[in-house]
Amino acid sequence: MSELVPPRLRDDCFAMPQGVAWMPVEEALARLRAGLVPVGQTETLPPAAAAGRVLARDAIARRANPPRANSAVDGYGFAHAATGAGVQRLPLVEGRAAAGQPFAGRVPPGHAIRILTGAILPEGVDTVVLEEDCATDGRTVAFDGPVRPRANTRAAGEDMAEGAVALRAGQRLRPPDLALLAALGIAAVEVFRQLRVAVLSTGDEIVERPDLPALPHQIWDANRPMLLALAAAWGAHPVDLGHVRDDRAAIAAALDRGAEAADVILTSGGASAGDEDHVSALLRERGRLTSWRIAIKPGRPLALAEWAGVPVFGLPGNPVAAFVCAVIFARPALGLMAGAGWAEPFAVTLPAAFAKRKRAGRREFLRARIGADGRVEVFASEGSGRISGLSWATGLVELPDGALTVAPGDPVRFLPYQGFGL
Repeated sequence: MSELVPPRLRDDCFAMPQGVAWMPVEEALARLRAGLVPVGQTETLPPAAAAGRVLARDAIARRANPPRANSAVDGYGFAHAATGAGVQRLPLVEGRAAAGQPFAGRVPPGHAIRILTGAILPEGVDTVVLEEDCATDGRTVAFDGPVRPRANTRAAGEDMAEGAVALRAGQRLRPPDLALLAALGIAAVEVFRQLRVAVLSTGDEIVERPDLPALPHQIWDANRPMLLALAAAWGAHPVDLGHVRDDRAAIAAALDRGAEAADVILTSGGASAGDEDHVSALLRERGRLTSWRIAIKPGRPLALAEWAGVPVFGLPGNPVAAFVCAVIFARPALGLMAGAGWAEPFAVTLPAAFAKRKRAGRREFLRARIGADGRVEVFASEGSGRISGLSWATGLVELPDGALTVAPGDPVRFLPYQGFGL
């Protein structure tokens, strides 16, 4: 029996609103968010195998952390009620308490015990004084009082109580999360199946690999390695569909392979409405296509379609535009489909180190980075063919849809690459 696969899209989610020629970025994002659904399948994995995966069910603490009250320092433990102000001199019981080596007996009132960091507090001990604050001859310990009750101790369950929700469904598991799961004795977690993202490049001008010769009218494929790496960085399993020429039968065969192997397909090139834009033509003929003219620079044409029930993002062929459209539109969409929810980009407001006059009508994204003085520099050229600017940058400056004049020192919105999970 074949595996049941739930629909990835709601009906007509990609349809352009009637009468709309240019769609603002916020509206495009809202419609995209409303139209996609997470993959439904889940699996149960040990935490060690679940790094980067998305929790499908809350993870519940099997026991408290810490499970018992323990010492936060190396020192001497005693019952606080038996101490007071001034110099305190307490006889030491034989033995000690250490992490992994609990003291089996009871410490009588008015006595103390040598105790090490992480050791369970023996019966009769509720307070610990730091070793550096004590003097001892091996039989007695002396320190200045008064000491705060329960000083230098950790209460049982002060980090997390047994039965508490450790991590919520939708959390993408990071190394610190794996540490928490292990500390709470959680040996298995239910996670969403890893999202599979297929990437296809098209175009007669494209040469698939840089080790192959390229004629002057040809360019090496820059988009496919970039998009495959983006998919991997976002926790997806990348599926490389390779490069196909501007041949509709070959493109259709590649899309068929993508629909079989993946949950979503990213294409680059051929997404507009020109004579050689075979991807959009083919999707219009055999799939369900809406070419969104989004008021964004760089980017603008973004083909959104279904092919055999699988969503297709037809990204621009220009690498700069493909990158911007991928991080602004594909990243939150893939996060939602993976079960992690819709991620808004992280942004900070910083002073500009540049001047710019912007006309109304489109939201603009400038390749940028933070200079040594804490101000935001932008790449020298806004040309969308300048791929070196993507590498030079450490983020994007987002300029709003309306007209704007930016002078040096003015606050601007900076979106670091790290905020896109890169």
